[in-house]
Amino acid sequence: MLSTKKMFLLSAVSLALAALLSACQAANQQTAEPAAQALAVNASHYHNVQIAGTEYQLFTDATGLQVQQGATVLSRYDGAFIRLALQPLNDSSLLLAAMDDNSNSLYVWRFAPAEPTVLQLMQQQLISSRVVDDLCFYRSSENQQLSLFLLGGRGGADQLLLQQQQQWLAHPLVIRELNVPYDSTACTVDHIAGALYIAEADRAIWRYQAEPEADEGRSLVQVNKPFGQLQGEVKALQTLSDGSLLALEEEPVRLLHISSDGELLSAMPLPALKQASGLSVSMITNNTAAYISTEDTDPVQQLALTLPVMAKHSGKAAVMQMMPGLQTEPASQRGDVMDDPAVWHHPAQPELSLILGTDKRAGLDVYNMQGKRVQQLSVGRLNNVDVRYGLNWQGAEHDIAVASLRDDNSLQLFAIDANGKLHNAGKVATGMKDIYGLCMYHSSQNNQHYVFVNDKSGLIRQYQIGTDGKTWQGSLVRSLQVPSQPEGCVADDKRGLLFVGEEDEAIWRFAAAADADTTGEAIIRVDGERLVDDIEGIALAEHNGSSYLLVSSQGNNSYLLYDAAPPYAERLHFRISTNPQRGIDGVSETDGLDITTRSLGPGFEQGALIVQDGRNRMPEQGQNLKLVPWADILQQLK
Repeated sequence: MLSTKKMFLLSAVSLALAALLSACQAANQQTAEPAAQALAVNASHYHNVQIAGTEYQLFTDATGLQVQQGATVLSRYDGAFIRLALQPLNDSSLLLAAMDDNSNSLYVWRFAPAEPTVLQLMQQQLISSRVVDDLCFYRSSENQQLSLFLLGGRGGADQLLLQQQQQWLAHPLVIRELNVPYDSTACTVDHIAGALYIAEADRAIWRYQAEPEADEGRSLVQVNKPFGQLQGEVKALQTLSDGSLLALEEEPVRLLHISSDGELLSAMPLPALKQASGLSVSMITNNTAAYISTEDTDPVQQLALTLPVMAKHSGKAAVMQMMPGLQTEPASQRGDVMDDPAVWHHPAQPELSLILGTDKRAGLDVYNMQGKRVQQLSVGRLNNVDVRYGLNWQGAEHDIAVASLRDDNSLQLFAIDANGKLHNAGKVATGMKDIYGLCMYHSSQNNQHYVFVNDKSGLIRQYQIGTDGKTWQGSLVRSLQVPSQPEGCVADDKRGLLFVGEEDEAIWRFAAAADADTTGEAIIRVDGERLVDDIEGIALAEHNGSSYLLVSSQGNNSYLLYDAAPPYAERLHFRISTNPQRGIDGVSETDGLDITTRSLGPGFEQGALIVQDGRNRMPEQGQNLKLVPWADILQQLK
């Protein structure tokens, strides 16, 4: 539902445009002249901007890109450029992007009128993936990335990363491929809302999420008659500061004002133009103007928009960004397949350690420290997995991994030999109805191994795991309960504590001892802003005598690090973003995670945070695991 303020602003805009339309119609009746003013310039795309109090004109025509200050030409770049897009960098410079229609090459310039090189070519790149019909910038203040969407008219679009955390890339990097309608004609981005709008010719306008790690779903904004108000092919889109849209129909030329909810607020015909293809909007000293251009030789039309004065919107606060240093091979199947990782440490050579990852359709995948899959155990649909060390099995000491098996609601056991090879070691029945999350606990008091496993009902059971030297056995020792569905959990072996994530509500703490009280305490609550449900993976880390609790906040694709002791103060809030140098995409929709502070070899000498990536891009493929050096996180704790 729209706020009262926004409804007032939209209504004011509609009334202003309606009044202008009425004046235009009256003028037509008397003089047959449109309300728009014809400029003394012919251009396929035209912008009027103000930098440091001075106005500049930037436009493309059949021969190139030209920058002017009044009648003075400041700079020119030859080429058959189309669809000129602008993005402010700061108060003194702009970024420009255009496609050369002859070579299908992308050009990116920096325009800084106060510098000796007024127009500096930043990047030039042949685009071979698609014929580009439009392009639009997206600046994510929250994730500190600047990207450019290249829209293909034959379906499909690319999102290119240009800048990350104030660092320019040597070459644009494709970080996302989108499926868009076949006849897509125009795009624009609402930087504040993170919304990408795409016009599907004369049929519809769609809204997508602009963040590269966001869900790929779309929503319908407007549609053609008789179900909506679109009439002609939409050739250009422009967002306004209140989140509403201007849409330019090609023939007959109409300028539509559409709310962010899809309501047509006004429709203004422009009879001075037979057809139109370019649209830009400038706001200088509270005067807003629309510039409408055509691919033919018609003059650019300037149309004054009497819009209400609106407060400048500010972007979301920046979130700390960490970069993955390694990723595993993708899962063998597509879809929501991988869930939870765990680390097995080689007893003598850290670089020979292994990463275990559950496959919710097939079993357990095992990766080496180069990210290569070295073993697959097809035991069934596993959800969560954990590892502990030092049990006797078949006459030799083995380590143990235990996973929750959803096929029959059992505990699936694996013995790990000294060489790091996993062996199926049988199952333990639980009698649960819908088994889900799992973690292990080793008691320093009685030297026994335990497994905590939970059910979607909120039930948590504690099993003691042992072996007679030949077979593994498990016995139920205790039951716990949280109010609603849990999943992620982790046990603090040193302090005898269990932490459980109740997905939609809170993190709970219990005593881990088998004979302890069963009453738990909710220690950290979902707040909907920083910790956003679902609470998924939970892990513990020790450093310099302090213990930290790290949690994946799935609802906003972030991670929070807390003290693992009262009052459980938040220490870090971060996301995992693209690593352009290594060609590794960012992380989103994390389920499980794990932390080790022991060496895993080169690049991870102080350990690693291992997370499941729900959307594995660059290129699009099956889910995988990403590793962030623990040293990078420690550096932010100082």
